[in-house]
Amino acid sequence: MNRNKVFIWSLFDFGNSSYAVIIVAFVFAVYFTDVVCERSQAGDFYWSLGINISMIISAVLNPVGGAIADKISNKKGFLLFFTLLCIIPTGLMYYTGAGTVAFALILFIISNIGFQTGLTFYDALISDVTEEKYYNRVSGIGYAVGYVGSLVSVLLVFPFAGKYNVLFPLSALFFLIFSLPLFLFLKERKNKIKTEKKSYLQYATFGIKKVTNTVIHVRKYKNLRNYLFSYFLYIDAVNTIIFFAGIYASKSLNFEITELAVFFIIVQFTAMLGSLLFAGIGDKLGIKNSINITLIFWTLIVFFIFFFVDENSFLELGNFRIHYFFLVGGFAGTFLGATQSLSRAFMAKLTPRDMKTEFFGFYSLFEKTSTLIGPLTFGLVSYFSGSQNLAVLSVGIFFILGMLVLKSVRE
Repeated sequence: MNRNKVFIWSLFDFGNSSYAVIIVAFVFAVYFTDVVCERSQAGDFYWSLGINISMIISAVLNPVGGAIADKISNKKGFLLFFTLLCIIPTGLMYYTGAGTVAFALILFIISNIGFQTGLTFYDALISDVTEEKYYNRVSGIGYAVGYVGSLVSVLLVFPFAGKYNVLFPLSALFFLIFSLPLFLFLKERKNKIKTEKKSYLQYATFGIKKVTNTVIHVRKYKNLRNYLFSYFLYIDAVNTIIFFAGIYASKSLNFEITELAVFFIIVQFTAMLGSLLFAGIGDKLGIKNSINITLIFWTLIVFFIFFFVDENSFLELGNFRIHYFFLVGGFAGTFLGATQSLSRAFMAKLTPRDMKTEFFGFYSLFEKTSTLIGPLTFGLVSYFSGSQNLAVLSVGIFFILGMLVLKSVRE
């Protein structure tokens, strides 16, 4: 395993974590509903709309772009384009404020398309960084380094409390600086077969045909198909929790912004530990078994929130009182890092080398499209029942279904 390559590759994870935390999961999510939408009833709907639109577009772009990148051996080029597509709108979020709903939503949609689509090409570069036998370990290292970046990003909230607009360009700068080493120093392996240069339209046509052909003949990849379906189900639940954790804590538990920061510090720190811990467990027990372990614990976490967590649920430790949701954050973080890391490693292990990026495009396609179901389920259950706890419980169904489908996958 080439440690220099792994370090350079993982720095990108370190950098993009600032967007994942400050924009998607935490500060901008709450800022959008509370400040931009001025606590309007429609705030949650607009946020869900932004997530769904960006995810649908990214879902379409991922497999097509992946097929083209495999053809011309230029994953880094695509990654650079989508990284800039994320960074520039994120910086412009500084100019959002009360009443700028359309402007803020457009910036979020464009930036999230760049962020989510770029991950396909970043994940696929793992085969250019190390050998197959190290995929699980390197994937775990990448996520661990990423969560260190998330931890640093959350710490930035405290000195800028009350000046959240400053955090958005700061997040963009953070992402830019730590993504540069990958583009400057990491060499991508090129296909041995030379391909003639074509126009962008011809490449796009090729990408669409290639993806269509793969969909038609997907039966040849039955094992991979079963895994993608399983992944679709359980990652749906994981993403729903990520998207709504901050909003749930703010609205149902009345957490202040500094309490939310502490919660996300706990999540990022334990997620880093979980990524490293399950990198070893995955090697010993097998990746599939390790994924099953994380899904069992995710299900238990969902049940715990439903039965025990509310605004007044505290653990008494002498003179100290710790809200149960902080404990939930610790456990959820551990299995968040583990689930993401193991899933990426399992995907890399199941796909043929010459179709890595294309199939990682499908991997991202399943992840992106799954976010249409989970948040919708959460929103509908919350709306009709009036209980966000019951909405959290509904998410557990996807973990259970994911485990059942995973049984049919051979490692």
